[in-house]
Amino acid sequence: MENQADTSTLHRVGLAIVSTCEAELWGVSLTERLQRTFARAGITRVVHNSAELPGLDRVITARADYVFEERLIKALISRPNVILVSNDPGQNLRVPIAANAPASRVADIMALMTRGHMGPHVMLEGMEVLSASELGGVYDEALRKQSIPYALSVKETPLHALEALTFGASYKGATDFVTKFLWPKPARLVTKWAAERGITPNTVTTASLLLVIIAMWLFWQGHFVTGCLAAWLMTFLDTVDGKLARVTLTSTKWGNAYDHGIDLIHPPFWWWAWWAGLQAIMDPALAPAVNTAFWIIVGGYIAGRILEGIFIFAFKIETHIWRPIDYFFRHITARRNPNLAILTLSAVAGRPDLGFVAVAIWTVISLVFHAERIVHAAATQMSGEKIGPFINNNA
Repeated sequence: MENQADTSTLHRVGLAIVSTCEAELWGVSLTERLQRTFARAGITRVVHNSAELPGLDRVITARADYVFEERLIKALISRPNVILVSNDPGQNLRVPIAANAPASRVADIMALMTRGHMGPHVMLEGMEVLSASELGGVYDEALRKQSIPYALSVKETPLHALEALTFGASYKGATDFVTKFLWPKPARLVTKWAAERGITPNTVTTASLLLVIIAMWLFWQGHFVTGCLAAWLMTFLDTVDGKLARVTLTSTKWGNAYDHGIDLIHPPFWWWAWWAGLQAIMDPALAPAVNTAFWIIVGGYIAGRILEGIFIFAFKIETHIWRPIDYFFRHITARRNPNLAILTLSAVAGRPDLGFVAVAIWTVISLVFHAERIVHAAATQMSGEKIGPFINNNA
């Protein structure tokens, strides 16, 4: 049986949507959402009737009254001759909700889905019947967390529950403590507000870029507390833009590069501006320590990224998902938000100079930790143990 779709032939694959559903999720109708999901996976040809079948090798059939996780759709496209089913909660019946079948069998598939269920022994010859977890797996590599892909009926699941689920599913498992524990609730409200008004993720990213510049200027002028306020607002919008793109299925390669490019480049400029702002106010006795701290923080930021890249290159996974301790350390490692938390506390306490030195110390500790993890992983691999992701159920 063929198990992998050839992306060069996706133009010969169509999408047939069973019924329509105009209920909206994140400002987008479920029918439009389904089309966007398939379009992002490379299938843009929608089949409305049998006259449109010629020229197609396969047809993906899907119910419009279900919300499918994007990675489940990608798995379905790559797995021909499959019927995706959802268990009926009230009966011992399997509900066919999507299928990848030869174009010649569309009528059979449509009839099966229109009927709404298939008994435990009903099969179509040559078709494999799989649940969401069987088809899509239980680990999301992109978001670095254990996650059974969802396929839920809008008739059985309230829209507010679907909203909560899709928003939560857009979060990475391994991230810093601010992003994971402080931002989700307010970010969900702002994401919904933006989605319902048609505000694009790139617009939010542009606003965050302006805040990067404002925070940098405030730090440079020695206005550390107000600068921290601008910086935290930037980090909040940095959470919103990605979530907005994912829940509305509007992310693009350019938008991803725009967002991640800003994330990657701006932190050293903030630390540079903080160092410059300290020059006029710090205790002269601390000047040597502060100047040394500057080079440690900026150099450590670059070195930290290099160490993470080495881990990925050597072991094919990100360092923060290898073992539980790596996952935990990602919450507090010397990245932008944990560093900003230290600096904010020091600014409020009236000692931004001591906070700067503290960030340098924490940067060194983080570098030592990540270097040790590379050595540890190398020794583990040499002993014959495979380096694979730690799967955290609560990630």
